[in-house]
Amino acid sequence: MRVIAGTARGVRLGSVPPGTRPISDRAREGLFASLGGRVPGARVLDLYAGTGAAGIEALSRGAERATFVDRSQRAVRAIHDNLRRAKLSEEATVVQRDVQRFLDQAGEPYELVFVDPPYDIPPATLQEDLQKLTMGWLGEGATVALTRPRKGYNPVIPVSWRLARRLEYGDTLVVLYREV
Repeated sequence: MRVIAGTARGVRLGSVPPGTRPISDRAREGLFASLGGRVPGARVLDLYAGTGAAGIEALSRGAERATFVDRSQRAVRAIHDNLRRAKLSEEATVVQRDVQRFLDQAGEPYELVFVDPPYDIPPATLQEDLQKLTMGWLGEGATVALTRPRKGYNPVIPVSWRLARRLEYGDTLVVLYREV
């Protein structure tokens, strides 16, 4: 895995922690091409961050700040390592916590949110995560990028979101929603 564009372009990210399924370089490239001008200056929240590749890509492309959340100690170590490799640690906050517990607290609004949970997450848990995002976590016109398995995904999304784009890469589906 590598950073595709921006100030850290070409930087190779470290090894993937066991149990983590990072979004492929190809899917990440398509995702960021679809996001276009929404990245520069954005505050980014990377949930189920794993290696931190999505948030790091956003920082490299000009996002103002990024918060990375993952409950795994190995993932948190990988995120810190990858931020150091990309020389982007100053613009980042890394939180080791369960995503649901993190979203239960009061938070600041973000313009760009990446949600890349394990494929086997219970649908009710994912639905609850997405609903919690609507409670103060999203800035006006925010974009949420949700990564799911391409086959068998039936989204239940908050009523205030509209589908902006569906991207398919191998067995990965990336769905972009916009807060309206």
